[in-house]
Amino acid sequence: MQQLIECVPNFSEGRDMHIIKQITDEIEAVEGVRLLNVDPGKATNRTVVTFVGSPEAVIEAAFHAIKKAGELIDMSKHKGEHPRMGATDVCPLIPIANISMEETAKWAQKLGERVGKELALPIYLYEAAQTNKSRNNLSVIRAGEYEGFFKKIKLPEWKPDFGPAEFDAKRGATVIGARDFLVAYNVNLNTTSTRRANSIAFDVREGGRVKREGNPITGKIVNDANGKPVMIPGTLKSVKAIGWFIEEYGVAQISMNLTNINITPVHIAFDEVCKKATERGIRVTGSELIGLIPLKAMLDAGKYFLLKQQRSIGVSEKELIKIAVKSMGLDELGPFKPEERIIEYMLADKADSKLISMTLKDFADETASESPAPGGGSIAAYVGSLGAALATMVANLSSHKKGWDDRWQEFSTWAEKGEHYKNELVKLVDADTAAFNKIMTAFGLPKGTDEEKTMRTKAIQDATKFAIEIPFKVMQTTYASMEVIKAMAEVGNPNSVSDAGVGALCARSAVMGAFMNVRINAAGYDDKTYVNDIIAKGKDIENKTIALETEILKVVNEKIGV
Repeated sequence: MQQLIECVPNFSEGRDMHIIKQITDEIEAVEGVRLLNVDPGKATNRTVVTFVGSPEAVIEAAFHAIKKAGELIDMSKHKGEHPRMGATDVCPLIPIANISMEETAKWAQKLGERVGKELALPIYLYEAAQTNKSRNNLSVIRAGEYEGFFKKIKLPEWKPDFGPAEFDAKRGATVIGARDFLVAYNVNLNTTSTRRANSIAFDVREGGRVKREGNPITGKIVNDANGKPVMIPGTLKSVKAIGWFIEEYGVAQISMNLTNINITPVHIAFDEVCKKATERGIRVTGSELIGLIPLKAMLDAGKYFLLKQQRSIGVSEKELIKIAVKSMGLDELGPFKPEERIIEYMLADKADSKLISMTLKDFADETASESPAPGGGSIAAYVGSLGAALATMVANLSSHKKGWDDRWQEFSTWAEKGEHYKNELVKLVDADTAAFNKIMTAFGLPKGTDEEKTMRTKAIQDATKFAIEIPFKVMQTTYASMEVIKAMAEVGNPNSVSDAGVGALCARSAVMGAFMNVRINAAGYDDKTYVNDIIAKGKDIENKTIALETEILKVVNEKIGV
């Protein structure tokens, strides 16, 4: 399994696209790296770049990007709304796949050491990469910003982790670290007041605000027994926030870093800002995502807002994302394109969804062509997905049926289950064709020597087992989906009972068709113990499916009555 890490460097240039392009060209020139997103901001004069790849490739790309940024950006002339201290202000590494935070931190340390040594640039480590916990917080490191670092860097406690203890007037200093996935998120307000925006930011951010006597703004600061200011915590955990005015848009914003979206998701942060803004006579008009966001965060947001409306959450990914975008106003300041903002969509290999991305006509034409794939296995998976889709439709119709308002949650739960089964079966459409292609590839391997023959035989057997497992998975998933089909036949909207019936017919066909593929592929597999076991299990699923289809159709036909 390939290790993947993400790198999200922030460069102190958001206006000159020629400079930004030169930096990103350095990233794209490194083999094994994929540039996912470039997000420039004029008011902040800052560009957030996102790329992903193997650890070695990412470190190489980050090094060259930092080097190029130092050559092109002059910090002595930089002005922008966002706190900053260097041409490459911050360069975090994030574990994405098959790599731990500890391993990622070591790569960040390697990058920091190389940049400090080879580029003679002051480097500070932060978050998981920093062993000194008194200086692992980015905001603490960056306090004083570029202008204050000429003195700060001379203090013994602020000696850089790598590189010279001399502040570079042109390039500044860079913070490199390893952290969890962070969502940079701004909420738009119908005010131009930075002070009022900051008040809302203090209300919600975890760090809160300084406690004062009397007037919360001008009153005397209250200190604890150690002489340190007493803080009043904000309402949101794992959230950093400030208020600022964005001249480009002519509005104030709450700029937030959501450092753990499992603790405070985007939709909760949005709603809390709405609440606090309303209390201060201010209205939220929309919001803005900076960089990329995980798919789950968007799907959870869509479900959250549908549940607030007492509507079914068993709808497609596309619909959930649409609801999330509209509910949080993510398209207020510009188009929100999911394919460019959701990390899983950016990383997806289009070859893995070739068939399901086709139109219905193109899919039928491809099936009818002289190519052996897609064949019966892919068709069985697709027929199964249609059966689950019909059951999901009945559940959604039932959830919204007039007079059944007290049952919407019951049917929403069924719809969500049906949507899950449908999605799994849709994925198996391409997976079955991929399994067939694996066998063809294995048969095409060289067999000139005994070693090649051995490797070829093993590859054929491995591919054959995979080609057995995929249609068997179709059987299991389709049979499981019949739970939803049966429920919708029994308790769903009676006007749609025939749809549940057709869903049962689809499920029966899918299971029996997939089982044919299991059997024909099993004939070529040498491990007969495995073959006998899988055939026995398949026969059991087939028998249960036929019996359940009969039971469902009996209910359907009795309700139709004609």
